[in-house]
Amino acid sequence: MSMKRDKWTIEQIPDLVGRIIIVTGANTGIGFEASKEFLRRGAETILACRNELKAMEAIRNIKKKIPDARASYMHLDLGNLESVKNFARNFSKVYPKLDILVNNGGIILRPYSITDDGFESHIGINYLGHFALTGYLFNLIKKTPGARIVNVTSLIYRKGKMDFDNLLFENGREFSRIEAYRRSKLALLMFTHEMDRRIQKAKLNVKAVSVHPGYCYTDLGRRTAARILKYATYPAVRLITQTPRMGALPTLRAAVDPEVTGADFYGPGGRKQIKGYPVRVHFNGVSLNPDDTARLWGISEELTGVNFL
Repeated sequence: MSMKRDKWTIEQIPDLVGRIIIVTGANTGIGFEASKEFLRRGAETILACRNELKAMEAIRNIKKKIPDARASYMHLDLGNLESVKNFARNFSKVYPKLDILVNNGGIILRPYSITDDGFESHIGINYLGHFALTGYLFNLIKKTPGARIVNVTSLIYRKGKMDFDNLLFENGREFSRIEAYRRSKLALLMFTHEMDRRIQKAKLNVKAVSVHPGYCYTDLGRRTAARILKYATYPAVRLITQTPRMGALPTLRAAVDPEVTGADFYGPGGRKQIKGYPVRVHFNGVSLNPDDTARLWGISEELTGVNFL
């Protein structure tokens, strides 16, 4: 059940001229829709993507509707920590601040594989890549008054299990596509809470928040639905999902609404948080024990070699 019901729309996004925003995985789906609205309000927005051709095509599509959009592409491969480090270094050379970091990019339901750094791919790309990116950019973030970090998770976090003894499904042990995806999204939620705790302790003017899009019909989701549910049930998938434009609203609200506070969680306000306009929602079916979030943070530092806060 949501904590508050209202109808927050893109019309409530304030003027963002002068703001600098990074959106990972911004060439399609939720990341694309969020980037478009940031740009429509005047923010300088960096599309941080692995595929340059797709990112540049996304920028061309945006500029057809928003000719003066201050959009740019920077290469980022979340599955390669050296790429993450290089992105942060290159960004910091050009920009003096970072107002909003949207950790949105990711993969879903891939067969077992490992990243360039040897991590199971869902954990490595969806979570550890974003942990490292946030860490490398944090000096800029903390120097930017009112900066926000928005971690895009998923409703599927509810069934995630954090097995610290086999966090990365070593050598495919106990691996399943769905459990790997669940764990990566639960990790992002735990990351938000531990980061907020540390931000509060350090008394920084930064907010770390989480969002989920409900059941969203994205390019990623179409491929997944078609593969898993097959064509017989595929039309039903569209009936119970919402568009990327609606799915992006929790991200947009968490990024700009002045009422947002640290560790908030935003998602659709409809039944079971599946669809609807974005509201602050409850955490369901998961424990955010401080000992567990701190343990995950420590393991993440060790695996990535990135230390902050």
